Amino acid sequence: METTCCIVGGGPAGMMLGFLLARAGIETVVLEKHADFLRDFRGDTIHPSTLQAMDDLGLLDEFLTLPHQEARQLSGKIGDETIVLGDFSHLPGRAKFIALMPQWNFLNFLAGKAKLYRSFRLMMNAEATGLIEEDGVVRGVAVKTPDGPLTIRSELTIGADGRHSIVRAKAGLIPKDIGAPMDVLWFRVPRDAADSSETFGRVDNGQILVLLQRGDYWQCAYLIAKGGFGELRAQDVSVLRGRIAELAPFLADRVAEIKTWDDVRLLVVSVDRLPLWHKPGLLCIGDSAHAMSPIGGVGVNVAIQDAIAAANILWAALRKGEVPEALLAAVQKRREPAVKLTQAVQVLVQNKIVSNVLRERGKVRAPWIIRLFNYIPWLRRLPARFVGLGFRMERVRSPQA
Repeated sequence: METTCCIVGGGPAGMMLGFLLARAGIETVVLEKHADFLRDFRGDTIHPSTLQAMDDLGLLDEFLTLPHQEARQLSGKIGDETIVLGDFSHLPGRAKFIALMPQWNFLNFLAGKAKLYRSFRLMMNAEATGLIEEDGVVRGVAVKTPDGPLTIRSELTIGADGRHSIVRAKAGLIPKDIGAPMDVLWFRVPRDAADSSETFGRVDNGQILVLLQRGDYWQCAYLIAKGGFGELRAQDVSVLRGRIAELAPFLADRVAEIKTWDDVRLLVVSVDRLPLWHKPGLLCIGDSAHAMSPIGGVGVNVAIQDAIAAANILWAALRKGEVPEALLAAVQKRREPAVKLTQAVQVLVQNKIVSNVLRERGKVRAPWIIRLFNYIPWLRRLPARFVGLGFRMERVRSPQA
């Protein structure tokens, strides 16, 4: 098979870039190794930066008809004090909230819009196994499909296949490991109609719990020290139930829904970044180029900003069928500063706040600078801007053919 651009990975970055390139009239193939997008406990927060992109594309109103919840502020109970940590109401743009939506709905929506263009092809059950290189230039990928092996030749190959990227590995691009002091346990607990409608966090007694309001259930993230899951899992799951009930007493009558450890998923947190995102004929974006911490839930949205920037910079060259490496470098040059700043903030929060909380026992009191948020409300705009828009929000500039 031959195409102009072959994108490996049907996650948010890959699907957004595939859609934008097909919309610009560029022949594009997206490879997704799974049979569908139905995988739980993925990034389900669609931030204002991504919602702005949907508005740029004229799709926001239709997109928001999909089932979702809206978080217009972020709050947390630290020790005995409840603090509003972020207020999205002052952000520019139409969507002044985070949309909480299953990622498979988001991906299916993008795929459906992309398929309206004849230049787009989505291949499910198609797993990239290697790169085709000729004279130091990547010319496509080798693919495993249910019908047998397939070779796809392309002018440009995009690695958008996540933090365990086969494309990155086969290209010999080695990320710099920045590190993280914690891992995250993901699980669900039923939500009652009388519960709060807000998404919020709870910090106390050496523990951190984040509750994402998802309609009839809470999507829960419980932070643990890096590598500590084995020790915790060696105990009965009732230990975890007790900790959740201690942090959020209103859930005490529902934590029994966590029946076994099989109801709990482990997210091994890694933070890394490629020094070089590209080589001739190849570009990595999203988690393939930079794995983000879950701090702020910004990873999906940073990846989508990469895709928008890549489409803005590369569409004209792809139409001509020639993509010089200087243009691939231009994508990294545009996106790398925002990625570095985002990771720097995440690492600061991880190392100065999260790791200290997880080491402590007993009552916790919020730092004075955090307590100021309750007395100087405009301070809430700063984290809201970081979480909602990031350090560089990309606008869709690639055309519709």
